[in-house]
Amino acid sequence: MKGFAITHLTLSYFRSHKAARLAFDGRPVAIVGANGAGKTNVLEAISLLSPGRGLRRAEAGDLMRRPEGLGWKVRAEMEGATAAHEIETFAEPDQPRTVRIDGKAATQAALGRVLRMVWLVPAMDRLWIEAAEGRRRFLDRMTLSFAPEHAEVVLAYEKAMRDRNRLLKDGVTDARWYTVLEGQMAEAAVNIDANRSYAITRLMQAQAGGTETAFPVADLALTGPENEPVIAPEDLPVHWSHTRARDLAAGRTLAGPHRADLAAAYRSKGVAAAQCSTGEQKALLISLILANARALTADLGATPVILLDEVAAHLDATRRAALYDEICALGAQAIMTGTEADLFDSLGARGHLVTVSEADGQSQVQA
Repeated sequence: MKGFAITHLTLSYFRSHKAARLAFDGRPVAIVGANGAGKTNVLEAISLLSPGRGLRRAEAGDLMRRPEGLGWKVRAEMEGATAAHEIETFAEPDQPRTVRIDGKAATQAALGRVLRMVWLVPAMDRLWIEAAEGRRRFLDRMTLSFAPEHAEVVLAYEKAMRDRNRLLKDGVTDARWYTVLEGQMAEAAVNIDANRSYAITRLMQAQAGGTETAFPVADLALTGPENEPVIAPEDLPVHWSHTRARDLAAGRTLAGPHRADLAAAYRSKGVAAAQCSTGEQKALLISLILANARALTADLGATPVILLDEVAAHLDATRRAALYDEICALGAQAIMTGTEADLFDSLGARGHLVTVSEADGQSQVQA
């Protein structure tokens, strides 16, 4: 099965990389090097080939190499489900990020239509025990992989909500202003809820699809804040109208899809993810990323690119081997990082080893 794959990657003045060129052959990639050598910077550059601010959620100005401060560029040649593409994304100093696809200016949302990608990074390890915002972002990233238009719908909702919040902070009470904005928010909320629900359904189906796996099945549900019931999108205009006085006092909108949460439980144990051990929480995350990849493969007939930062270090040898076996069974191009090459011993010749080191104040890449 043909999958999405990056064949060539070029970094220019990106973080610690003054200039780096990598060629891949579609096999899983293990990027190995000491802490601080620039491994994660490579993954971050790849993550910017999808919509959004990348796996570190950095501002464009923070990505340029110092002390030069010349701006930065990431260029990739890739194979898609039906066609090959060339992608460039870059930013000049004090300028927003620019995207080009096949030499033509494009929106970030367009990236999600030509390259599908999922990722897991160490910052997600505390996902189940920290604030709902992180879980919501995690869900929206997976949702975006199924529905690239989800990014535009979320932006439309957030724009209307910012305008509503401005009215609330200014103490405006004229209902006519609110009615227009709440109508726009509700229209976007219907699509947001449908996209998120579809993603959860596909993830659950992918976990129950009879695939043998060494990772636990996670039961998922969309909830309101603090496990309150979700307000149906069609009921939101009435709710916002009835709770406007409360929102005026708070100076912000207190209900809507921006307050949703993702609940997860370890199915075989019947235990909420937040109550699981650290190792079990990590295993649940890996299970969901793999389920996301399996579901996308079934939907698109092509495997997504999978980015896994330092994932091997937190797994025992048996689980590491199981992870590599699942990736290879999918036929996915997984790009992984680790501090030691022996973390990838069980991947063997099925993978491609890349070494990153630091010398003379810059990262050096050797394939």
